[in-house]
Amino acid sequence: MTEPVAADRPGGGLFVVFEGGDGAGKSTQAGLLAQHLVAVGRTVRLTFEPGDSPVGGHIRRLLLDPASGDVAPRAEALLYAADKAQHVHQVVAPSLARGEVVVSDRYVDSMIAYQGAGRAVAADQVAALAWWAVDQLRPDLTVLLDVSVERALTAKTDWDRIEQAGLDFHQRVRDHLLTLAAADPERHLVLDGRQPVEWIAQRVAARVDRLLADQPLSEPSGRLGP
Repeated sequence: MTEPVAADRPGGGLFVVFEGGDGAGKSTQAGLLAQHLVAVGRTVRLTFEPGDSPVGGHIRRLLLDPASGDVAPRAEALLYAADKAQHVHQVVAPSLARGEVVVSDRYVDSMIAYQGAGRAVAADQVAALAWWAVDQLRPDLTVLLDVSVERALTAKTDWDRIEQAGLDFHQRVRDHLLTLAAADPERHLVLDGRQPVEWIAQRVAARVDRLLADQPLSEPSGRLGP
């Protein structure tokens, strides 16, 4: 199979996303990738969804606070879409335009899986809303850390509103994340989240390094944003 190349967008840059169920180790691996990239001279913007913007922070609290109670599935999807629209506008797109590597903990696949398959709302409708919200900005690589639902949830102790949705909900999410990865294998890297942290990090770094092979270092180099 031919190795996919980074998207030809103004300013260059590379957009890498980590996906997976709650407790799969996304934040850990995103941080390790950012450290690796800075060490080899790349400028990196490490970010996350929902909530990594001033507007998104307010939305995150509404979405994840158990006190929000019974949020209608369509209202939940619209709130996530609003967070993504602001995140791309304020964080992701400007960083890419500067030629930086953006590493994000969650993006559109999460919304399709959680608010679509998980909530039993038509996943194609949620996907259309999500991609519209981000102005069709696709990641160059999505790393899916796959772990069993039972393993992921038992690693958590302080559950937010989404994590409290039940095993069946989270199993539908896991299944759909795998379906999305299978539908676009060139832009997904699926890894067994049960493997040692270092093993996963090495494989992610190797894949990202290949994507960056033809991109010059940005100036100033070797920096973690913003």
